[in-house]
Amino acid sequence: MPLTFDDRIFDDIEKGQRKWQKELDKAFSSKPERLDRFSTVSDREIDRIYSPVNIRDQDFMADIGFPGDYPFTRGVQPSMYRGRLWTMRMFAGLGSAKDTNKRFHLLVKEGQTGLSTAFDMPTLMGYDTDSPKAKGECGRCGVAIDTLKDIEDLFEGLPIDRITTSMTINPPASVIWAMYIAMAEKRGINRRAIGGTIQNDMLKEFIAQKTFMCPPVPSVRIVEDTVEFGTKEVPKWNTISISGYHIREAGSTAVQELAFTLADGIAYTEKAIERGLNVDDFAPRFSFFFNSHLDFFEEVAKFRAARRMWAKIMKERFKAKDPRSWWLRFHTQTAGCSLTAQQPYNNVVRTALQALAAIMGGTQSLHTNSLDEVLAIPTEEAATIALRTQQIIAEESGVTNMIDPLGGSYFVEALTNRLEEEAFETIQKIDDMGGMLSAIEKNYPQQEIADAAYRYQRQIDDGEKTVVGVNKYVTYEEIPVEVMEIDEELESLQIEKTNRIKNERDNVRVAECLEKVWEACSGDQNVMEILIEAVKANATLQEVCDVYRKVFGQYRDPGIY
Repeated sequence: MPLTFDDRIFDDIEKGQRKWQKELDKAFSSKPERLDRFSTVSDREIDRIYSPVNIRDQDFMADIGFPGDYPFTRGVQPSMYRGRLWTMRMFAGLGSAKDTNKRFHLLVKEGQTGLSTAFDMPTLMGYDTDSPKAKGECGRCGVAIDTLKDIEDLFEGLPIDRITTSMTINPPASVIWAMYIAMAEKRGINRRAIGGTIQNDMLKEFIAQKTFMCPPVPSVRIVEDTVEFGTKEVPKWNTISISGYHIREAGSTAVQELAFTLADGIAYTEKAIERGLNVDDFAPRFSFFFNSHLDFFEEVAKFRAARRMWAKIMKERFKAKDPRSWWLRFHTQTAGCSLTAQQPYNNVVRTALQALAAIMGGTQSLHTNSLDEVLAIPTEEAATIALRTQQIIAEESGVTNMIDPLGGSYFVEALTNRLEEEAFETIQKIDDMGGMLSAIEKNYPQQEIADAAYRYQRQIDDGEKTVVGVNKYVTYEEIPVEVMEIDEELESLQIEKTNRIKNERDNVRVAECLEKVWEACSGDQNVMEILIEAVKANATLQEVCDVYRKVFGQYRDPGIY
């Protein structure tokens, strides 16, 4: 049934709004409105006021409903934060595995409730530290991982059977996950007991982040190997974190982030079904990863729209029967692209507002960026402030006392509807192109994001959009900020460690394992069990990824102009 009132009440509201508009016009005739136009970060124009007229066709039960009920606009859990707070999962990765392990222990001691791992660039691209292509990059933007021993050092002393681990890794995700499973089994922990997430979202790499090894089709094939293996062998693991975060970081609008992310989810679902998997067996373990950007209400509406859209997609498009398949569970990270090197302490305020938007939007997990993250790997002090930001919101602000506190807001509900409508229109365009893989080959999402990023930058350059400390309220005094520095000796120590393992291992066994990886990749055998045996034999990350590159070929971004 419709949400609210009979037509007579709408008539009264519209009459009242016309009267108010006349008074407003008189006021603005003597003192003009503050800006020529008011719009969100994504450049969506905002009306002066919202009323029941803006949501007159909304059906409360069908479109909004209650938390824990389809279509989950208000949250996937009935109790939301009154039952349990979100997981505070601070991203960490620096230098060696032992260095990052110390940071993990610090964050857990300070109240973090989930681990989240950042890897250095060679690891992200599938190269060992001793590769000529890795020179100078060891541990610079995350932790260096070459062998199973690095994973063992990374998680030493941490209760991986009781705490979930997220790993932001994509082209070599299958190898890193194999190392994690092998590490757990060496500790005597059954693989069915471990929980966590590998990002493992290759489609968004081709769209936005651009860390890739192999072409799209075989890359997705390896992703689907992990989905199949996880469904059967590691049931508590989220085998893909379908990521809009990097799409937004590349310059997309909120609608583009929403549409392209869910379209990626559709593509992975279709491929898993083609493999013969039942949708209700694997879909409950898909998770999502979104950006929380600067426009508070647009972000809240985006998260609410995302839940509703995914529920409809899974129930109506894929005929999923299990309500858990309809859930969109998501992690959020505050917007790294919004941080500024100028006046870096302003970043604390930006992050707090973005974190609040994610929480008001119902996130299940949250990383808050550190004030110095635009400059370098965060210091311990900056990382602790970022964690305290979440804790203050959770414990002091009062926003967790009520479930979906912005539900029913005329503005938020109208904006949620608008974002959903526009995002579904974009998904239809992708469907008409033959799906996301075809759309990527046609450069459709890449071009759309590039155009959006260009428009936003022009608005900043022209002063239409304000970035405090950059194009307004500028100061020329340099504010000193302590920056984390990585020891230059780290690279040589890591190379020495990796070479020692190579010299001491059974190289005949390693060669046999790598041959089996080659055979699996050349055919249609699932590669995951073979990878676990290979890394237990101390095959390195690059040795496995080199097999991928040789069998599947290497991808080169065509570029767009």
